[in-house]
Amino acid sequence: MSEWDSDKQSEWGDKPVESEARGARGGLFGSRKPSMPPETGRDWRLIEKLVMSLQAEQRRSRRWGIFFKLLTFGYLFALLFMIRAPFGEGVGATVGSHTALVEVSGPIAADELASADNLVGALRAAFEAESSKAVVLRINSPGGSPVQSGYVYDEIKRLREEYPDKKIYAVISDIGASGAYYIAAAADEIYANRASLVGSIGVVAGGFGFTEAMEKIGVDRRLYTAGDNKAFLDPFSPEQEEEVAFWQSVLENTHKQFIEAVRQGRGDRLADDPRLFSGLVWSGEQAVELGLVDGLGSSSWVARQLVGEEELVDYSRSRSPFQKFVDQLGVAVGEGVATRLMESRLELR
Repeated sequence: MSEWDSDKQSEWGDKPVESEARGARGGLFGSRKPSMPPETGRDWRLIEKLVMSLQAEQRRSRRWGIFFKLLTFGYLFALLFMIRAPFGEGVGATVGSHTALVEVSGPIAADELASADNLVGALRAAFEAESSKAVVLRINSPGGSPVQSGYVYDEIKRLREEYPDKKIYAVISDIGASGAYYIAAAADEIYANRASLVGSIGVVAGGFGFTEAMEKIGVDRRLYTAGDNKAFLDPFSPEQEEEVAFWQSVLENTHKQFIEAVRQGRGDRLADDPRLFSGLVWSGEQAVELGLVDGLGSSSWVARQLVGEEELVDYSRSRSPFQKFVDQLGVAVGEGVATRLMESRLELR
């Protein structure tokens, strides 16, 4: 029934206007229907359009709500996957003969990409692969923890004995110093660029002393310990000569371990130079003359000229996209600055 057929009085627009002949009879029921002005129909059509537009807007809102919910669930699922898989293997199944590549990049530490766990895992996979003919250890690192470097050094020596027919070459790019050279010394041969930085065979440990600054600003140090040496080398307490002497003996002992590892790895190729283990760093050309490096060449040159398999397949561990994103936010930088300020770390340099 349309608005024109309703017996109810209209509540919108102008009121109906009855005919002058109010008593005249007509129509199905013997009474004349009221005639309605055109404005009333336009009002109803506007109301109808408004209701339809509201319904369409609600449908669009529901569709967008469903879309954003699905997008949120997908994001959370991807984030959970990246957190549960912090590291990825460098290579899965490979086909064909190739030269295996393992990267030693950045600081060598337990919480870094160049940790012993990551490097040892990659080296084992590279040696165990039947289609790999040799292993290239590409190094670009200033060094780091002597413990982590020692783990990798020992594992390389073990793998060389287990796979005597598969050689491992260390190739230094920008820098292979300190703990990084410690690792390189375990390889069969070492190569570098003429401008590479090589060596720095030494040990360093540093910290800060705040006693004078505390006196100037009026701060008292209140330290309670059980054990005579529990506050060993405390940066907020005056330096003690006996503690410094003991710590120096620890550094010298670690230095001797470093020197012995290099001598075992390089053997008679080392030159008789008293500066060799003084902590100095050398260019690639100088390192060749000192016997620290066997020659000049890149990773691709070694694979092509020495191994005979030009194709390089990377077995290195890599960070997940989530960890890369966190590092880009500067979290790692902030933690590193705080560690440097508050702790004394033993490192090979």
